[in-house]
Amino acid sequence: MKKSVCIFSLLITGALVLLTFGVTSCKKNTGNTLYLYNWTYYTPDSVIEKFEKEFGVKVVYDDYASNEDMYAKLKAGGTGYDIVIPSGDYVSIMKDQGMLQELDLSKIPNTQFIRPETLKKATYDTTMQYSIPYYMGAAGVAVNTEKVPVFEESWNIFARKDLAGRMCMMDDMREVLGDALALLGYSVNTTDPNELNEAFLIVNNNWKPNLVKFDAEGFAKSFASGEFWVVHGYAEAFYEEMPPQMHSKIAFFVPKDEGGPGYLDSFCIPKGAKNPDLAHEFINFFLRPEIYAEFLDVFGFPSTIHQTSGDLQTITPYYSAESLENCELKEDLGESLEHYNQLWQRIRFTE
Repeated sequence: MKKSVCIFSLLITGALVLLTFGVTSCKKNTGNTLYLYNWTYYTPDSVIEKFEKEFGVKVVYDDYASNEDMYAKLKAGGTGYDIVIPSGDYVSIMKDQGMLQELDLSKIPNTQFIRPETLKKATYDTTMQYSIPYYMGAAGVAVNTEKVPVFEESWNIFARKDLAGRMCMMDDMREVLGDALALLGYSVNTTDPNELNEAFLIVNNNWKPNLVKFDAEGFAKSFASGEFWVVHGYAEAFYEEMPPQMHSKIAFFVPKDEGGPGYLDSFCIPKGAKNPDLAHEFINFFLRPEIYAEFLDVFGFPSTIHQTSGDLQTITPYYSAESLENCELKEDLGESLEHYNQLWQRIRFTE
């Protein structure tokens, strides 16, 4: 009898051990930390928390305000990141300079959901050898409709002298000069010196006198506080800073007829990343339809790169995908980038 009890006890104990192992092993526990370097306001906390819980890891999120900041930090030796999210022109630059690791698409099966038309626009990497589309959108203009009830949806809103002292634009060379080029009907990727000089004159002589500053980091906070009434920036930043009950006072537009600089931001794994397998897992996780839909909902984005997530969204986006139709993706300018730099320095630091 005692022997039978002992055997029975051992069987029960063994079953409990197996059950415990089975439950805990369902959760992938690598003990790793994923270091994510991304734009401010660009990866929802809820998505990060779900990834951490499912994979038993920790995500450390560092942010940057511009491609130039991100690139400069990595070039200066800022290593340790497993994923970065550059825009297409910088994917091209970083790929050519050997800064990116090749991707293993067999580990990212959810790339099946990327729209084919998106990949056609990613001329710098149409086969996703070094980059996976993250989001495609454009910066625009936020207007406080209580203070500015009547306005034209044009980049030239910044020429309005009656709004002087109540406006700011982003401290972003390609965006601001690109807006002026679009207003003139030129390509945002032009390398023509005469066209660039025309754009320079519009920014420097017509817009800059009415601006308080160029600001790549605090523009949304300044808009939310009421300090500025017309601000150049990203929709998600404005709506994130403003409480929901104030959203009705925000008009956000990308000039539909003029177009402007568009961006296609992409997942990339820097050369020398310590956790490339975990980076692949995160990219694949993020592209799950329900997770990507959550990302879109949090930031009020329309679905521009994902084939199915738009059907799962629960909120109306802050702007439409159609408003981006005339936008042009920024491309690598090669040696002409220096000409842009020179003009931008004159705008920023010359009275």
